[in-house]
Amino acid sequence: MRELIAPSSSKIIMLVLDGLGGLPREPGGKTELETARTPHLDSLALKSALGLSQPAGPGITVGSGPGHLALFGYDPVVNNIGRGALEALGVDFDLGPDDLAARGNFCTLDKRGLVVDRRAGRLSTASAQELADLLNNIKIEGAEFELRIIKEHRFAFVMRSPRPGRLLSDTDPLKTGGPPLAVQPGDERSEKTARLLNLFLNRAQILLADHSPANMIMLRGFSLLPTLPSFKVRYGLKAGALALNGMYRGVAKLAGMKVLDIKERTMAGEFEALSRHYENYNFFYIHIKETDTCGEKGDFDGKVAVIEEVDRWIPHIMQLNPDVVLVGGDHSSPAVMQSHSWHPVPALLYSRLGRPDGIGEFGERACLKGSLGVLPAQNLMPLLLANAGRLKKYGA
Repeated sequence: MRELIAPSSSKIIMLVLDGLGGLPREPGGKTELETARTPHLDSLALKSALGLSQPAGPGITVGSGPGHLALFGYDPVVNNIGRGALEALGVDFDLGPDDLAARGNFCTLDKRGLVVDRRAGRLSTASAQELADLLNNIKIEGAEFELRIIKEHRFAFVMRSPRPGRLLSDTDPLKTGGPPLAVQPGDERSEKTARLLNLFLNRAQILLADHSPANMIMLRGFSLLPTLPSFKVRYGLKAGALALNGMYRGVAKLAGMKVLDIKERTMAGEFEALSRHYENYNFFYIHIKETDTCGEKGDFDGKVAVIEEVDRWIPHIMQLNPDVVLVGGDHSSPAVMQSHSWHPVPALLYSRLGRPDGIGEFGERACLKGSLGVLPAQNLMPLLLANAGRLKKYGA
């Protein structure tokens, strides 16, 4: 791929509706995308190629990290990225090879040491910051620790220690009624790392004992930072990312994208930023989180409303005159399942050089009839590059 990259002034926009794919709420009914009134997406579909993408293979349900890596053209199985590293990157940790990252929660323990609230009453971000400052003073020989607040009870956690192990169990039991778990190592290299982490957690519990409701922390998703070739090296693209949530900003950084400033933390703010930065980049990744949030909550109508809001911004995108536009998702999150799922994700590929399918609807069943077929999500980036005139001929 790298040898085929050709210079071009063309511009590509990748619009990712997180958890886009869905299911009908009654047998024979319509999915969230099919239910939504989307005149602009349907009009664009008429001029586009349609299909369904699979992030990591048939039947495999993925998290947003692997789902995004596949959309960005990286093998999500080979490049296995833990959620902890993505969260840390999302709050601007400059992770290095000796940094172990994890997702963290403040939680509430009762007098017996059992978890009664995994989110500590969703304490305010300001209160969480005070507690993080307290824990950041913990000193343990052989390691450095830092907590950085994301929002409310959630934080990114990083331990810096020479050659840390990464095969480590979570301390979050994922349910109430039991105690937080000790970190268990999964291999010999991880034994010292687990011991240091457990020492930190023991001291954290002592320091937080008199604080209510946040009197303990829990960690999960321990991971090290993998190395990926950047969009610039791999595709010859100067890429900008528009995302409001930390993990998605993190995966964009990992791919070598510039995370662009968004003045107003709303969907409207993202599209305003697209216009403001449009002349300076030739690839844009735009992330919409609310589709996934509604899907995981089981809010079918809420997910429909978010899709309809996105549809109203399609003319704004097209007025910028991009050469290639992909509208898709990183995975499916059907509201009827209230979770991520393995179902292939609708994909729409508009291009000036494309072959339109002539299907004037954007939905799961319409995409099943499209010329893209059911394809690995990893194959979408080469298609975007080709349609943007950014790939040379292979061979004589």
